Amino acid sequence: MTTRIIATTPDCEIESSRIFNFNRELIFRAWSVPDHLQNWWGPNGFTNTFNEFDFRVGGQWSFVMHGPDKGNYLNGCEFIKIEEPSLIAWKRHSKPLFQVLATFEEISENQTKLVFKMLFENENECRKVKAFAVDKNEENFDRLEKELAKMSS
Repeated sequence: MTTRIIATTPDCEIESSRIFNFNRELIFRAWSVPDHLQNWWGPNGFTNTFNEFDFRVGGQWSFVMHGPDKGNYLNGCEFIKIEEPSLIAWKRHSKPLFQVLATFEEISENQTKLVFKMLFENENECRKVKAFAVDKNEENFDRLEKELAKMSS
């Protein structure tokens, strides 16, 4: 069974984007290799324990995000579309339910635009998450930037 990327309206999406001064292949690797991904995934102060990371369409990604103050947040996801090095999409099986669509657009040899979209089935669920996700996505991008700098040195 194939899961499709859901069609949404702007009211059901949270979109964050940034231009990184790194090549697309490196950024894709930071997203697709668990040894890199677990170093930067999540907002400031969070760490991760990856239980499973099967990077293929239909593969599962199971992990626990450990909050800086308290709390462990179990996440279960399934990869639904992968087009190396331009796209990764997954569906969350843990709440809140949504899909993620990450696209990597080559601007120049060492510049890539990353667009990170969170796609929701309804406006109400999107609104609840949007209240905190926009700032947290920026923190995530900051952490990605640091990981990319380490990877390229």
